[in-house]
Amino acid sequence: MKRRQIFTALITFCVLSACSTSQKALLPTGEETMQAIWNKGGSGAQLQVYRDSNNRQLDPVNYIEFKEQRDYTRTAENEIKNLFPKLPNPDLIMYVYPHLSASGEPMPIPGYSTVIPFYSRVQYAQPGERTRGL
Repeated sequence: MKRRQIFTALITFCVLSACSTSQKALLPTGEETMQAIWNKGGSGAQLQVYRDSNNRQLDPVNYIEFKEQRDYTRTAENEIKNLFPKLPNPDLIMYVYPHLSASGEPMPIPGYSTVIPFYSRVQYAQPGERTRGL
């Protein structure tokens, strides 16, 4: 039994050591210290040189106020309303007269108005289908 435990420990040690690497091989250290890298400033200067050489000056844009361009701007809401407008769904306004409740104790219920749409769900027109003037 003792021999088997030693053999298992030896195999486990070999398997684990085969998967390991040294820190120097995994992350080699360079000549520079972190302070030197920080003082060098990274590649910000090179990036600025690249931007300056490839940058062209843009003409100033004459912006239009949002209120003026709102009607001409394409938005998801605008597209849905224009492509699939809702079909008219007339409402039936009904008045319920005052009455007594139908529960065990009759309680007075005041009169009220309620709105019932003709169609149970909203119907949408197909693209290009007329919705007005029918």
